[in-house]
Amino acid sequence: MCFSSCANLFFVLFILFCYVLDVAIAVDTITSSQPVKDPETLRSKDGNFTLGFFSPQNSKNRYVGIWWKSQSTVVWVANRNQPLNDSSGIITISEDGNLVVLNGQKQVVWSSNVSNTSSNTTSQFSDYGKLVLTETTTGNILWDSFQQPSDTLLPGMKLSSNSTSMRVKLASWKSPSNPSVGSFSSGVVERINILEVFVWNETQPYWRSGPWNGGIFTGIPSMSPYRNGFKGGDDGEANTEIYYTVPSALTFTIYMLNSQGQYEEKWWYDEKKEMQLVWTSQESDCDVYGMCGPFTSCNAQSSPICSCLKGFEPRNKEEWNRQNWTGGCVRRTQLQCERVKDHNTSRDTKEDGFLKLQMVKVPDFPEGSPVEPDICRSQCLENCSCVAYTHDDGIGCMSWTGNLLDIQQFSEGGLDLYIRVAHTELDKGTNTKIIITITVIIGTVMIVTCAYVMWRTSNHPGRIWNLIKSARKGNNRAFVRFNNDETPNHPSHKVIEELSQVTLPELLLFNFERVATATNSFDLSNKLGQGGFGPVYKGKLQDGQEIAVKRLSRASGQGLEEFMNEVVVISKLQHRNLVRLFGCCAEGDEKMLIYEYMPNKSLDVFIFDQSRSKLLDWRKRSSIIEGIARGLLYLHRDSRLRIIHRDLKASNILLDEELNPKISDFGMARIFGGTEDQANTNRIVGTYGYMSPEYAMQGLFSEKSDVFSFGVLVLEIVSGRRNSSFYDNVHALSLLGFAWIQWREGNTLSLMMDQEIHDPSHHEDILRYIHIGLLCVQEHAVDRPTMAAVISMLSSELALPPPSQPAFILQQNMLNLASSEETLRCCSINIVSVTDIQGR
Repeated sequence: MCFSSCANLFFVLFILFCYVLDVAIAVDTITSSQPVKDPETLRSKDGNFTLGFFSPQNSKNRYVGIWWKSQSTVVWVANRNQPLNDSSGIITISEDGNLVVLNGQKQVVWSSNVSNTSSNTTSQFSDYGKLVLTETTTGNILWDSFQQPSDTLLPGMKLSSNSTSMRVKLASWKSPSNPSVGSFSSGVVERINILEVFVWNETQPYWRSGPWNGGIFTGIPSMSPYRNGFKGGDDGEANTEIYYTVPSALTFTIYMLNSQGQYEEKWWYDEKKEMQLVWTSQESDCDVYGMCGPFTSCNAQSSPICSCLKGFEPRNKEEWNRQNWTGGCVRRTQLQCERVKDHNTSRDTKEDGFLKLQMVKVPDFPEGSPVEPDICRSQCLENCSCVAYTHDDGIGCMSWTGNLLDIQQFSEGGLDLYIRVAHTELDKGTNTKIIITITVIIGTVMIVTCAYVMWRTSNHPGRIWNLIKSARKGNNRAFVRFNNDETPNHPSHKVIEELSQVTLPELLLFNFERVATATNSFDLSNKLGQGGFGPVYKGKLQDGQEIAVKRLSRASGQGLEEFMNEVVVISKLQHRNLVRLFGCCAEGDEKMLIYEYMPNKSLDVFIFDQSRSKLLDWRKRSSIIEGIARGLLYLHRDSRLRIIHRDLKASNILLDEELNPKISDFGMARIFGGTEDQANTNRIVGTYGYMSPEYAMQGLFSEKSDVFSFGVLVLEIVSGRRNSSFYDNVHALSLLGFAWIQWREGNTLSLMMDQEIHDPSHHEDILRYIHIGLLCVQEHAVDRPTMAAVISMLSSELALPPPSQPAFILQQNMLNLASSEETLRCCSINIVSVTDIQGR
């Protein structure tokens, strides 16, 4: 009896085991004998994708779909136009071998619709979110969901076309609650060797990406080849395709065509367990195709947004003034080749030329050819029908022979477009420049004259004019010469010329006796610190004003050049987050800068000191970060000059009595011209650990070099750790490397050393600041945000892009750099600034 009962129990357990085993095997597979019934689901092996039945928001209809993580991110729908009205739906394999969706009456509401299938097929659900129909015996793929996408482009999914049709394209939902096919569709188009992605509203173009150059779409200025991972071109079978990949699930990205015809780039954030919008294809009306009509340019920053191209005028001025721009513009002056063709030789017969339009989305209907820029220009000039051209290294030459349609002006990125105009239009441009130049010269003369009169009447002995006059007379109490070098191109002459342009009341000249008295003859008790170019002293003027005196060492071989540079730069800057320069002293061999005194010394004194760091809670640290960011933005974009600091670090951030940050030490700063955005130097100066890779290794510096230094500062302020120290000594990680590993492993909060900022209520903000810091220290300069973007990130809750691996994650890399005489010919670990400050 007992044996019989045990045998029965064993049989039941065996049957259950087989059932469980069967379910486990079939967890991602559909067969004719293993259908999926509502509300059952299939899960991909990695658990990220789910296939099953769902109802959109505000709808009771049932659809078969695939979603990522949750039903809020549906990426594919089967029965889009034939919803189920109850929960009796089934997904199975039909008798003819197709994958089908059946309703409660066993009627087919959707099918994979493959002809010539066998009855021996299965459907499997992959880790990529792809549903595949396979012939079981041969393993041949008969159909997959990537060939029939809905509204979402997934990693690895290819949009493709050939010369006759659109093979794979997206189609929007009709509305957020209705997955049926909407008005908008999107696909890839190739026009004479030029590949672009389009969005159509029914049959009319609604948006386009701009030409693909092998790395980015040139009409999307925010796109990065390193971040977005797009690839495209000919697939070798006469098809044109575009697709993208992502490195890991940490940066899972989708591109969705929403019901309004806009592409939305969304990233999955594990911390918040949701998809977040990071980019949309329509950020302004200028993103709508052909908003302004032919021969126009659309600029979202202008009012009105539409303007005629240079050399063109509105076709219908009355409509144009009513802001009806669809008629566009027409050429103002007939081209020379057209006049010859019309036998009109009475006018000027000079050859046509080109006007340059910078940083634009180039027009639609380009024609491509693989030639160099000079040949590209000459080919266009020789062809009377050619109205514009451009050249991109990844594409080659592009030219246009019809209307120039859908040009958009960017503030960065894009391409330079050369528009063909008659020679007289070029003259107009030249005449305008001449008029402007003459006006500026006259205005400058008047200002200088007025300033001279004011000086004569005020007779103030301490103003810059006395310094310049003394220098020109050879007075040894003015700026000294470099080795008595009288050459006009010498730095001393250049800076004196710069100083002569400083508004007279802006900067005072202090005599040596006045500075010596203020510092008690530079008594050691007043010494605040020692920097790369000499000591810094505290002083007090007769009126009670406290000052900090930076006294350049006489042994400093490069001190005078940096001294003059700092005088010129700081004298023209006024911002609450920049240190204020009161004046300078230059007598004989003495060269001194007089600053406002900062009672709380420099930032490094606080954040790297175990006891003083407790005075900086999270609110104060975040305020300091934001203040530094505002100061940098002023230098880069908002000041009268465009300045790259080149030595931003904790010891060069001074703190006033309320711990407000002020950027200091402009000895290494570089002034950029209006159109200059990058420069190169053979003399690398600055501090390793804060120096961007392109500057440290190639001598290239730009705004993004300062952004890198800012990112290092952010991580140091949050963590209380120096980037130059070692973390995880086994791997010799720098702070950047340590932060990157913690970020990648989801352990970011372990960066915080100071318990004072461990308040859980601030954790979300702290994580965001670390995220921003990592974005700023990415290896490639193009991937780093601008300071304007950084401030926007700091002050908003918009989703942030995932960072890529930082530069210099291993401390050994920086040590190798520091010892490399072959790559860096004139460098030091800390050559340019006060780094051992005890007060200032």
